[in-house]
Amino acid sequence: MSHFQCEQIMTDLLAETTVDRTAELARRVDALERRLTSKENTLSLVVFSNEFDKLMAAFTIATGAAACGMKVSMFFTFWATAALKKQGRQAGGKSIVERMFGWILPGGFKKQKLSKLDMAGMGRWMMGREMDRKNIASLEELVASADELGVQIGVCEMAMSLMGIRPEELINYSDLDYCGVATMLDRSSESNTTLFI
Repeated sequence: MSHFQCEQIMTDLLAETTVDRTAELARRVDALERRLTSKENTLSLVVFSNEFDKLMAAFTIATGAAACGMKVSMFFTFWATAALKKQGRQAGGKSIVERMFGWILPGGFKKQKLSKLDMAGMGRWMMGREMDRKNIASLEELVASADELGVQIGVCEMAMSLMGIRPEELINYSDLDYCGVATMLDRSSESNTTLFI
């Protein structure tokens, strides 16, 4: 092989490498631009609490944002995961610890306590009465509205496993999936606002 041929091969390799790098950089810039422009109208909520008033706040914010045209995703983890259980009997095949979690953390939105002034259920009763009197949507109505508005709910698989919560025990909801922290972080990275409740 002549010196000229070697130089030509090296020039061709450098040109290919430059084209490959340029194409890769262009791809990255496009992906970044898509991410930046998609952040304009997105909200991510991390819901950690199963307390009634905090669930009300989470779903009020979620439905309000969705009604304003924002794309909303909610990630339920730890105690909030249990709040998504339906009222009724537990699924079978659970260990004693999983059954105890089920007894301690009952399903149904009406069974969730207030964070303050619950007073063995008296505070919940007074809050419910005032909400009815003042035509404030119940938690169940807010969840139904969130479903209609396309709010996405992700349920923490690790929390479900830890507490022995089975998928069939959770509420009926159109856009509900089971995911982990990586998915939550990916959704949060695509939103311009992330709230922790």
